[in-house]
Amino acid sequence: MKRLIGRASKATMVGLLLAGVHAFAAAPESVPGEYIVKLKDSVSAKSNINILSQQLGSYIKDTIPGQNIVVIKRPVFEIQSNVVKSLSENPLVDIVEPNFIYRINKTPNDPMLGQLWGMINTGQADSQRRQGIAGVDIGAEKAWDITTGSKDVIVAVIDTGVDYNHPDLKDNLWVNEAELNGKPGVDDDGNGIVDDIHGANFVDANKPTGNPLDDHGHGSHCSGTIGATGNDGKGIVGVAWNVRIMGVKFLSASGSGSLDGALKGIDYATKMGAKIMSNSWGGGGYSETLKQAIERSNAAGALFVAAAGNESNNNDANPTYPATYDVPNVLSVAAIDNRGQIASFSNYGKTKVHVGAPGVNIYSSITGGGYDSWSGTSMATPHVSGMAVLLASNEPNLTNVEMKERIIATSRPIAGLRGKARGGLVDAYAMLTNTLPAPDPNDPINWQTVNVNVSSAHPYKEKSNETYEVRVPGAKQIALYFSKFDTERDYDKVDLYDANGKKVATISGKNDDSFSTPVDGEYVKIVFTSDDSVNRYGFDITKAAWR
Repeated sequence: MKRLIGRASKATMVGLLLAGVHAFAAAPESVPGEYIVKLKDSVSAKSNINILSQQLGSYIKDTIPGQNIVVIKRPVFEIQSNVVKSLSENPLVDIVEPNFIYRINKTPNDPMLGQLWGMINTGQADSQRRQGIAGVDIGAEKAWDITTGSKDVIVAVIDTGVDYNHPDLKDNLWVNEAELNGKPGVDDDGNGIVDDIHGANFVDANKPTGNPLDDHGHGSHCSGTIGATGNDGKGIVGVAWNVRIMGVKFLSASGSGSLDGALKGIDYATKMGAKIMSNSWGGGGYSETLKQAIERSNAAGALFVAAAGNESNNNDANPTYPATYDVPNVLSVAAIDNRGQIASFSNYGKTKVHVGAPGVNIYSSITGGGYDSWSGTSMATPHVSGMAVLLASNEPNLTNVEMKERIIATSRPIAGLRGKARGGLVDAYAMLTNTLPAPDPNDPINWQTVNVNVSSAHPYKEKSNETYEVRVPGAKQIALYFSKFDTERDYDKVDLYDANGKKVATISGKNDDSFSTPVDGEYVKIVFTSDDSVNRYGFDITKAAWR
């Protein structure tokens, strides 16, 4: 049985004295590798380009003779500050600056945009009133200045269907022109499905129909995140404002479906030209026939985006399907919250899960023309599917595997996904510009660290109740690094408290090689408790990051 991957259910004292905090600030946006160089009056921009290039040690891309300026190009991997310093020391140079980028503010007028923290996170609270951290989003706003999608790109939402009457979806639906303009009740295009104008329905795989109308809401929620119409003055906006959404329904009103329906649904999407397939479902065991269907989609050039799953499972150790099939076009997606932490329910895997995306309290369209906030790796997946639409629109000649690798390579490393996925938090702007995102100033890996030595017993005892304290004088925030963390999930846990006694985080399960949620102030209290059943390794804290 296949099921949608939808909504998850709603003392030792260590004193450390240090000085100096290294702060990180995001650099202003500029053209990668390009610099504006104003020459001194003793040199002319009209000089021989080859000679001038040698003197500057740089390729000259362009000149602005009237201002005695040359535009130079350097390797993009060079550190910008080092290039500026080096050129500034050249006796021919008066001024050197990055080739800054200036943009119009292309923000859509959809009234619910402020509720879409996954697109634009300003630190606003989500639907459960949990305050976010500004910048923990997919970078959609800057990406929209480059492209908002294209009607040339077809994305198949293989799910519970799509509400093709929804005001935010109806203008971005795929249309089978042969059936639309053909005779009702006739299979005009000869694909085996009658009147499949907006997609097909394989819930009853023996009797497929051309009506993919959503009777659950899950597929419509995913569709809204992918491609709700943008800048139309109503509702929400999708990652791609312009796209053609093909409804491929094989999950019923109860949210479940069968293997034969999945096989026919994927083959239908392949045959009808879907460039991207969005799959927020999983279940069952390994299926060779399902793998072969995905392989056929790969051969046809489609990207198969799949939800990692909602079981808090390590997909490297215990594969879940279809997200972990070893097919080149499969892109597996974990879920994060609005503070950059991997969702408590999300599956993970250092090799089998590729990236993370917003998946907690995500607002989107549902059946009946409405909107609601849901959570799950199901909600993370369409963020990535929508991003793939933007990429295919901007660079239509990329292959499906090139799209997958671009999305992974340009994802942003964040603490919440470290060791949990091959890449980091997806970044639409970095993807479109094929650049590496700036270091995340909220990631403790970019902070200074001091050695700490706090450990439980190995294994820990039954009914443990132990308290430890870590203090870093002068710190504004502290994050503890667990080199090893293995407890019985949900039953044996570590609680972190700040100096005011406020509980900041609860950690349980397996969390090796990870930083805790940052705690404000220079003090952290660590309380470890266990029940009287399973006893695992426990934990080792070996350092504290601080700023």
